[in-house]
Amino acid sequence: QDDMVESGGGLVQPGNSLRLSCTTSDAIFDRYAMGWFRQGTGKEREGISCISWSGGTTHYADSVKGRFTISRDNSKNTLYLQMNNLEPDDTAMYFCAAGGYSYCSPSWSLQSDYNYWGQGTQVTVSS
Repeated sequence: QDDMVESGGGLVQPGNSLRLSCTTSDAIFDRYAMGWFRQGTGKEREGISCISWSGGTTHYADSVKGRFTISRDNSKNTLYLQMNNLEPDDTAMYFCAAGGYSYCSPSWSLQSDYNYWGQGTQVTVSS
């Protein structure tokens, strides 16, 4: 079964941290690069990070660079997104995605690069 399941979202105050997780099947995790996207209310879905299958290459959107860190534990089939110094503008539904390539392509931030999606986990940053 190719389910992708995110967890770790919640309500946090500005400046605080959260770590999101995403688990999926061996068939997906052992083959593909993976990414994180987010979608705020009334906004388009935005690609914010990608990590290659090996974990050796990562990419970040300018909006999160220096604050967010993507990682993966291939022994646990788990993808992570460590989010530090959260801001109200980070409020969104966060989705993990996989598929297409084993590496982060030049179009890694586009939804069309990914075939598998989770249902999302809500992150709300508010005082």
